[in-house]
Amino acid sequence: MISRRAFIQGLAVAAVLLPYTKAFGSAPLERTLSLYNVHTDESLDVTYCSGGSYDYEALGKINNLMRCHHADEVKPINTGLLDLLCDIKDRLHKDLRIEIISGYRSVEYNEYLRTRSRKVARDSYHMQGMAIDFSVSGMSKQTLSGIAKSFYAGGVGKYRKFVHIDIGPVRSW
Repeated sequence: MISRRAFIQGLAVAAVLLPYTKAFGSAPLERTLSLYNVHTDESLDVTYCSGGSYDYEALGKINNLMRCHHADEVKPINTGLLDLLCDIKDRLHKDLRIEIISGYRSVEYNEYLRTRSRKVARDSYHMQGMAIDFSVSGMSKQTLSGIAKSFYAGGVGKYRKFVHIDIGPVRSW
């Protein structure tokens, strides 16, 4: 038998944690993304998770679309990152096309970008398939970054032309 006090404490804990459940992996039955790679001019409308299970063929298509366009190298994009991107899209309550500026980056391409900007990290999460730079036409970077931050699920950077998300430690810039 559970005491009344323990029951109320359990409810309080659940109420506090409920807003964070999406960030920690509870997935809706279906996850769909509409993606456009600005560097390769490729588009993809894909349901990558259905019935709570990931579709590995669909994930392969996403990995290919988010490949390093500089080296034409494909690496897996972390499913937690894709879920976060989908959560951001779903929070907007719209069927949006997400414009991908950068998904996976090869070590060589990341180093090349570092020679051109101090803002590129030496150990970028892009090289691990754990970061995406994106934008949505007609949507302010302020709005996108604010929604991304609300999930407390990793790093969020707001830049002039895009928003960066990753699934590293929670931080923002």
